[in-house]
Amino acid sequence: MENNDKPTVVENTKSNEENAKTNKGLKVALALALILFVGTGIYTLNLYQDSVDTKKQLTEEKRLVMTDLNAMAKQYDDAIGENEEINADLVESRARIQGLIDSLKISETNIKSLWRYRQRYNTLKKEMDVLLAQNDSLRVQNSYLATSLDSTKIRLEERTMFTDSLLTQNIALAEVVENASVLNTIGLKGFGVIQRTSGKLVPTERARRVNKIRVCFTVAKNELVQAGDQELYIQVIDPNNNIMGLNQQVQFGEVLFNYSTISKFNYENANLDICEFVNSSNEKFEPGSYTVNVYNQRYLVSTSEFSLR
Repeated sequence: MENNDKPTVVENTKSNEENAKTNKGLKVALALALILFVGTGIYTLNLYQDSVDTKKQLTEEKRLVMTDLNAMAKQYDDAIGENEEINADLVESRARIQGLIDSLKISETNIKSLWRYRQRYNTLKKEMDVLLAQNDSLRVQNSYLATSLDSTKIRLEERTMFTDSLLTQNIALAEVVENASVLNTIGLKGFGVIQRTSGKLVPTERARRVNKIRVCFTVAKNELVQAGDQELYIQVIDPNNNIMGLNQQVQFGEVLFNYSTISKFNYENANLDICEFVNSSNEKFEPGSYTVNVYNQRYLVSTSEFSLR
């Protein structure tokens, strides 16, 4: 009996040892699996966090690139707006920037894409610096030219004003000389006369007895008038506003008038007394006020009135 029981005990001991080893191995494997799972989770979480951080960084970088491009576009807009004449180079470069902005808005947010846009921005930035420097230089030159033109214009205007002033003075002086070169009359008188058969003249104020109107005046001495033959136009207007005598028309420039007679004489640079006769067209003289005018060509040099009753 004892011999049969010993082998069974030995086998049971071996079996228990093997089970213990197996359980220990499973625990180790489970622990490793758990560690691996936890490690993988942590790694995955880290990767996710890195992805989120990277996306935020890329989004921020895209925003910065967009901001830089918009700022550049604004600089071009300001430069173009300051030019009265459109600069084709500025307009063309501004259009390229706008195209880049539109492209960036719809582009993928990744490192490669943003790097490409950043490189393109840097290239355009250098181009803009050169163009704006040239534009500033041209603006300064244009400003200098505008100032020079304004200065020249002012000098021309001043010269024109001076010339106009001289011309006005010369015209005024010429008018003064022309006016001063006209023979004037003094002591102009008109009156009715009775002419006797003997030729004697008797002044009268009775209209029904008047035979003629006598006009007398003195031609005043004027050193500016050249000696020689001269003539004055005498105009007598009756109470009915009719021109007496010849009643012929003459025009000097814009001045047009009718005259009664022409007084022709030789002027010798000295005072000269002159009398002329004026007849009535119907040999009758109306009572009332008569006007006598003397013209030296277009100039009315004297006027007077008298009455008949």
